[in-house]
Amino acid sequence: MPLRTYVLIPGAWHGGWAWRPVAERLRAAGHRAVTLTLPGLADGDDPTGLRLSDAVDHVVNKVEGLDHTDVVLVSHSWGGYPMTGAAHRLGGRVAELVYYNAFVPRPGVSLLGENPPENVALLRSLMESSPTGSVPMALEFVQQMLMQDVAEAAQRQLAELLTPQPGGYWEDALDIPEVTELGVPGRYILSEDDRALPRPGAEFAARLGVEPVMVPGTHESLLTHPDEVAKALLDD
Repeated sequence: MPLRTYVLIPGAWHGGWAWRPVAERLRAAGHRAVTLTLPGLADGDDPTGLRLSDAVDHVVNKVEGLDHTDVVLVSHSWGGYPMTGAAHRLGGRVAELVYYNAFVPRPGVSLLGENPPENVALLRSLMESSPTGSVPMALEFVQQMLMQDVAEAAQRQLAELLTPQPGGYWEDALDIPEVTELGVPGRYILSEDDRALPRPGAEFAARLGVEPVMVPGTHESLLTHPDEVAKALLDD
């Protein structure tokens, strides 16, 4: 495989640190791997007033600053939104889009729009009760939905690392064509025990016209099974 540059985009509440184990394995295989932390999600960031366009702009600026054009964009979970928005602006710089346990956005549909009404009501109440309009992470959600396959100590460690998610990132939709109209190949990688996505991962994969490539683990298998996730990225 020729040298590639992987740009790894984290999901909600996560920073670039979440991709580090996978990035290390991609680099060991001879590739370049860049992990991003989106605005509002670094330790100490202020999430007030951030919108999805801020995250898209961040990805675009980072990719345009690289000296490579054969870029593989990889997103985790909500990261599918800024990745897809950025891909429509980056044109020929992007060689492939990889959605890993990720949302594949539809035009005009926000992340909230992909969720059932009871989830939307809960998320909106959390946003409204936060002075910054953000959504905090609860240990119970980590234990039940994100990383249910590890010991409690590891679950607590992850919960402590996760940063409140800017609510505007979930309220906004992308004003773009379908991702299949971009003309860039797409793949979908899905963890066998993912519970966090509000729709079956195979349904998101079908939006790309592909079958998901399965890897072991939960929504957080990028941390618990980095060997397998890296291998899935490399086996194109």
